[in-house]
Amino acid sequence: MNTVWSQWSVVGKSACAFAFVASLFALSVRAEAQQTKKIPLVGILTPDPVAARVQLFDAFKKGLREVGYVEGQNIRIEVRSAEGKRDRLPTVANELLRLKVDVILTSTTPAIQAAKQATTTIPIVAISADLVGTGLVASLARPGGNITGLSLLGPEINGKQLELLKETLPKLKRVAFVGDAASGGFILRFREVEIAGRELGLQTQSVEVQSPNELERALESATREQADALIVPSSIGNAYRRQIVDFAAKNHLPTIYEESESVEAGGLMSYGANIQDLFRRSATYVDKILKGAKPADLPVEQPKKFDFIVNLKAAKQIGLTIPPNVLARADRVIR
Repeated sequence: MNTVWSQWSVVGKSACAFAFVASLFALSVRAEAQQTKKIPLVGILTPDPVAARVQLFDAFKKGLREVGYVEGQNIRIEVRSAEGKRDRLPTVANELLRLKVDVILTSTTPAIQAAKQATTTIPIVAISADLVGTGLVASLARPGGNITGLSLLGPEINGKQLELLKETLPKLKRVAFVGDAASGGFILRFREVEIAGRELGLQTQSVEVQSPNELERALESATREQADALIVPSSIGNAYRRQIVDFAAKNHLPTIYEESESVEAGGLMSYGANIQDLFRRSATYVDKILKGAKPADLPVEQPKKFDFIVNLKAAKQIGLTIPPNVLARADRVIR
């Protein structure tokens, strides 16, 4: 009886030992699989210095956290900047390709164009004034190709900017639209400004900026033609912010921008899409693409939040009094 029990005891111990070793092996395999599992890599392409875009990148990361991603844990991010030199965008875009990114996030028409020229296969999430008008996507509902994203423009933005200028300047007659000649959407955008201007009884003129060297000359053409105010879209405001803000102040020329950063830098007022909200929402596109969705099937969304910001310091500097009814509509007033 004791012999039989000993035999069973030995067998039992062997079985336990085998089970223990097997469990260790399974844990080892699982751990190795987790270590070798590829963490998605998002490449961010920006035409501007990184320091100028920190708040936007933070908004994107906040959006990622909202859909379950934490940088360094289950997603990686690599930023590449052209440092304000647009001719470097193709080179910088190709740097991201060599990193084998899974998706590219970018904004402004020149940067999106550079990304599109670099790849027709890697998904691109773009934030732009007019993806359709510039030919970057086929339509808002069915983008086609490898690009989708969010639009900076709501259908009413041009009319709203002109309306705010007219309320601020009751004697307003002529407004100059400062456009980026390199942007494919410049002509379309100015046509919209013309239409909105006619409805408000305003004359409009286009001021084309070809390069940084021609900026001063282009802006001076607005004053020569007796423009009472300027409209500066984000593509120009981001690229030449300091120069335009200084020119407007020096020439006592009321100017409305799209992006709040120009007002924070000393500009008079801005009305446009909340860019941080768009970057936050872009994380949803990245999430869907990483889970298998194709950019061609993801509709381009328009902005949901708009901000109107007024800088009273800038108004005082050019000898302008902002009417109370205009101030009452501001989301933020810089005093």
